[in-house]
This record gives sequence, C-alpha cells and structure tokens, in this order.
Amino acid sequence: MIRATRRGVLGGGAAAAAGLSGAVRAHGAAPARSRLILLGTGGGPSPKPNRSAPANAVVVNGATYIVDCGNGVARQMVLAGLHPRSLRAVFITHQHSDHNADYGNLLLLSWAANLSTKVDTYGPPPLAEMTRLFLQMDAYDIETRIADEGRPDLKSLIAVHEITAAGPVMADADVKVTAALVDHGAVKPAFAYRFDCPDRSIVFSGDTRPSPNLVALAKGADVLVHEVMYMPALDSIVAGERNATTLREHLLSAHTSAEDVGRIATKAGVKTLVLNHFVPGGLPAIPDANWEAAVRPQFAGRIVVGRDLMEL
Repeated sequence: MIRATRRGVLGGGAAAAAGLSGAVRAHGAAPARSRLILLGTGGGPSPKPNRSAPANAVVVNGATYIVDCGNGVARQMVLAGLHPRSLRAVFITHQHSDHNADYGNLLLLSWAANLSTKVDTYGPPPLAEMTRLFLQMDAYDIETRIADEGRPDLKSLIAVHEITAAGPVMADADVKVTAALVDHGAVKPAFAYRFDCPDRSIVFSGDTRPSPNLVALAKGADVLVHEVMYMPALDSIVAGERNATTLREHLLSAHTSAEDVGRIATKAGVKTLVLNHFVPGGLPAIPDANWEAAVRPQFAGRIVVGRDLMEL
C-alpha cells in the first residue's frame, strides 16, 4: 500500500541545514565521495533537441537520489551509467510538468529493470494522488508482469511523503536533505533542496525568482545548482507565442536572471555555482561564454555552465 505522510514545520531552514552539514560516516572511515550528475538541463515543458528535461542525480555509496523527473529521466539515468535498481529516493521541487512528467515512469521503469528495494518519494501535494493515479493507469501492465514475470508488487516498493513546509525532509546513512520554500509564482508550494553528503553540500534551487529562503538554505554550500534565464533572449522566447504577454510576465515574475543568480551565489557564499534549467534552453543555443559573462560580474567563485550528463 502507498504510504502518504505530511511533514509539518520543522523549523529553521538555514540553521537546520548548517546542523546537517558534516556528513554521516562510520567512525574513522574516509567520507564517501558523492557524485552530482545533471541528467537534464533544459527549462520549460517543450521538448528540446539539445537539452533533456529537468532532472538531477546525487549518488552516494551506490545509492541514487533523483531531484525532479522531467521527460526521459530514466533513459538519462542509463546514459549516465546509473542502473535504475540503484534508485533510493525521488524529490520533486514543484508540480510543473517539466519537473514531474516522468515521476511515475521513473518508478515503473526502474521496477521493470529489477528494482526490488523501497523508494521514498518526496514533494508537494498532490504527490500521493499522482502516485495512486499512475499506478491505476498502468495497473494492467503491472499486474501482467507480476503474474508473468514474478515481479514484486510495485505499490509495495513506493513510500510517498508529501511535504508542505520548510525544514528537514529525510536522512539516512548517506545523505541528509533539507527543504526551503521558494517563490515560483502561482505554483505553491515550491521547494529548493539541500543535500548534505559525507564529503560536501549540494543545493538545488528548483524553479524560483530570487529567494532569501534559498540564500539561507545555500549558506556556505559547496555547490549551488541554480536555474538561470538569459535576459537578452527574453523577447525571442516569447516571439510568435499567442500567449506572449502572459508568458513574458510569468518568466519575469517566477524565474531568476543570470545576473541575479550571481548575486544569490555571492550572498550565500557558495564555492561553485552550476547553471541549470536554462531559459532559453533550445536552439539556437546561447554560447556558454554568454551565460558565464552574464553571471561573472556578480560572482567571483567557480561557475559551471551545465549540460546534459555532466558530472561534478
């Protein structure tokens, strides 16, 4: 049976994140090396020929934690050399289709690839109902494969946790995860997540306008993976769209310009800033140098212009 829990306010996002840094490890053992893989770096719901949809992986001690499930996330995992069996947890930042379209498919396809251990899933409502409806939609396939192939019941492998407030989300022997509320316009709640791993801290902004909560969550982090919008190309994004005026207003009110991304990274004091969820992210592609040039005046640290399947 799917288990749905609702976590209340657990208090002090920044303080909690600071308390969670310093990673869990066996006494006297060297810290496990974490892997950060950008599975998909495009922004927005439309398919793009040069960037896959938003998805990221954090891997520690062979366990894979996925942040967001854009279209094609399971295939991107395989292309990155991550076996779907290694999936341990899924985190959805917010309920926009470019971030959740393959949430159910990731679970189903991992199960089809012999996943046999429980997967915890975390995200804002209606995550529990989404899971129930997905399992209902694919019930014929699931029941057939259970009978014909001897697979365990997929429902028994999924533990759903709906979150509605900032604070600690989960902790195991490899990672501790903290959430902060961010501002993504009409989509509420929307979350950023901080992963404190044995060797470093990694923060994912999710989709957001400039957010003081995100700055607090990312304080002193080793890596900040942040969405980014290239303002000189804004008109080209909306050109020809019937909803151009409304789309432009959404982009300006719910996303973060490259210049503001640099300011946020500086305020948070992060070591490395990874640009991700590029708007625009399709063709014609904006050169990497342009993205970095837009951020550099506001941030003196290391800047990485993300691309699909990049590992850091």
